[in-house]
Amino acid sequence: MTKNMRFAIVGAGVISPLHARAIVSHPEAELTAVVDEVPEKAEVLAKEFGSPPIYATVDEMLKNGEVDAVCICVPSGLHRDITLAAARAGKHVLCEKPLGITARDMDEMIEACRSSDVKLATVFQKRTAAEALLTKKALNEGKLGRLVMGDAYMKYFRSREYYKSAGWRGTWALDGGGALMNQGVHGVDIIRWLMGDVESVFAYASPLIHDIEVEDTAVAVVKYTNGAYGVIQGATTVNPGQGARFEIHGEHGSIIYGDSGFKVWKTLDGDAAPVQAQRKAADGTDDPKAISADGHYILVDDLIHSVRENRAPLISGEEARKSVDLILAIYESARTGREVRLQPGGDPA
Repeated sequence: MTKNMRFAIVGAGVISPLHARAIVSHPEAELTAVVDEVPEKAEVLAKEFGSPPIYATVDEMLKNGEVDAVCICVPSGLHRDITLAAARAGKHVLCEKPLGITARDMDEMIEACRSSDVKLATVFQKRTAAEALLTKKALNEGKLGRLVMGDAYMKYFRSREYYKSAGWRGTWALDGGGALMNQGVHGVDIIRWLMGDVESVFAYASPLIHDIEVEDTAVAVVKYTNGAYGVIQGATTVNPGQGARFEIHGEHGSIIYGDSGFKVWKTLDGDAAPVQAQRKAADGTDDPKAISADGHYILVDDLIHSVRENRAPLISGEEARKSVDLILAIYESARTGREVRLQPGGDPA
């Protein structure tokens, strides 16, 4: 790698400006390529962020571009093929959520990057929020005692126009799922990261409002391997959207937080809730474009330093797949009407 890590962005859609903004604002990064099969979209993104070269295909970019790492910002069902191509070319990968949409896809992505000795990192920017980090620290320190419940509520809204705006939205082949796999995967990742692995799930999931293949509303009851129980709710049908809310309860106290900060912070030792400025939610509750780029900057920075320090990224491929494995188990339960057990590694048994 040169002094600065040279990034290519593949896919010039809604999420790509967050990657571009994070890259161009980082003192050790450069945006050196934009790839999109629609030239006009690539041109708009490139013009806004320094006018790097644009390419119509990934193969063309990998052959001709001066690139060290690839940001994957295309529909979820295309993550696998681009990751494999980048790994074969010796490029590091920063993949938007979800990592993949099937267990086989994720297996192949992880193995390809391992075999080529390149880093595979995933974007779960909610992990970088102050509330998430402070909650994780409190749990690691045992401040809530034995955990008894861990719930995640992702009650978002998406219009019919949203699903009609791109042919891949709401399809199994390219979206991989609906309210959970697309919008709710961030919350699924957070609650599993905070509470630990899941032993089993029982779920309902269906398209209740939107004319799509996948679920727009889902509810799951989970049993964690530590013995605690929980609920995961994901929707794009709640109008107006209510944003994300996480509730962790233990024998010695509770922590509840949402997009605007902590709601409850009560521990046995009586320490005060962390002081935070209240802020307007910016996680795409109603508008997928209304997301802050701060988390992306942290993850771009982490990828750069994971390469230089030869360590695993903050959210590696192995870590990122756990949330998808949980969602796949939820889908299987909803499809079969049965409780689904997960293997110790997170895969549906």
